[in-house]
Amino acid sequence: MSGRSVVVHGRSLEDYGFGEGHPFNPIRLRMTMELCGSLGLLEGYDSFEPEPATEADLLTVHSLTYLRLVQEAGRGVGDTADLLQYGIGGSDNPVTPHVHDACARVVGAVLGACRMVMSGETTHAMCISGGLHHARRSRASGFCFYNDAGVAIARLKEENPVIRVAYVDTDAHHGDGVQWMFYDDPDVLTVSMHESGRYLFPGTGGIEERGRDGGIGYSVNAPLEPFTDDESWISCFDALVPEVLRAFAPDIIISQNGCDAHALDPLTHLRATTRLYEHVPKKIHDLAHELCDGRWVATGGGGYDIWRVVPRAWTMLWAALSHQELPEKVPQDWTSRRAEQSPVELPFLMRDDPLDYPPIDRADEISTRNRKTVEDLLEKVLPLIEERRTPTWRKRPDGC
Repeated sequence: MSGRSVVVHGRSLEDYGFGEGHPFNPIRLRMTMELCGSLGLLEGYDSFEPEPATEADLLTVHSLTYLRLVQEAGRGVGDTADLLQYGIGGSDNPVTPHVHDACARVVGAVLGACRMVMSGETTHAMCISGGLHHARRSRASGFCFYNDAGVAIARLKEENPVIRVAYVDTDAHHGDGVQWMFYDDPDVLTVSMHESGRYLFPGTGGIEERGRDGGIGYSVNAPLEPFTDDESWISCFDALVPEVLRAFAPDIIISQNGCDAHALDPLTHLRATTRLYEHVPKKIHDLAHELCDGRWVATGGGGYDIWRVVPRAWTMLWAALSHQELPEKVPQDWTSRRAEQSPVELPFLMRDDPLDYPPIDRADEISTRNRKTVEDLLEKVLPLIEERRTPTWRKRPDGC
């Protein structure tokens, strides 16, 4: 393996989004890349923008009928009532010109990142435009038209018949689309830590969702209580994710790094800070090197405090992925460039001050409930995964 890290990004990947007034605003991608650049974290690192996903790529997990409807919607044609039956249109998934082309570029970028890592061209790759984890086979959902991780996993399985893929999702919203696409597949482990679906879209992701048929045990869901803070989040992550990944023994890890569990996020009810977004990538990085020769592809995802949270959180992701120390302060040139646009005061430190986020009165109660959830989950899924542990003689894709 090369030991290199690459950014998979380009300006055209910022075309996918729904503009001012919609939570999913691609300006967060531009601000992240600008912040990484202002901090000097991109110096000496390559940036690539692969080709868009083809129709054949998209059809690995999406239906032809749905694909045609998205294409028609982006051209301004198609019956509105028909489109809405497939989740196309409306406030969550508004139709923008050329939405098919814009989303296909995102899917192609994540697929390209995965191929680069599997080929040994690079060890780690980051594509923050990806992470569209809610898209279903024939339905747009949760700001997502096509499912980039789903396509990438499906293609990797075609091109590497014995591959085992671990998908780790720490977005505040359950990674439902990816889960359902591989719900019966024992070679794809989906792990999602999210706010409980009792309180948050998409309403799924309970611990009872553990897979189907041969895939029982390979869908792992940890629904966390509203107002979960860093201490409980990190404790649950460290108790759960290393255990199930070690039992599964993946050949590559794909992580979805939504940062909408932050206390400032307007769409969720969690209380994480940047401490969580520094911890999780470092832990996944270490697990990738421990379990699969470092093969790791990191995507973005949710994150709707686009001024104060997202750029810092995804800069932390890149710092971990590229083995660089995170500077203490937000560069003045970045702050000056964006201050006039921002409706809120921009932070001047890269890490949150813990004093700004004191524990709430129910913190211990919430932590106890979360710990019980993870303990129950491990008791149910670990024996299922370990029972089907891959024989030690089975070769990895690189022949090791």
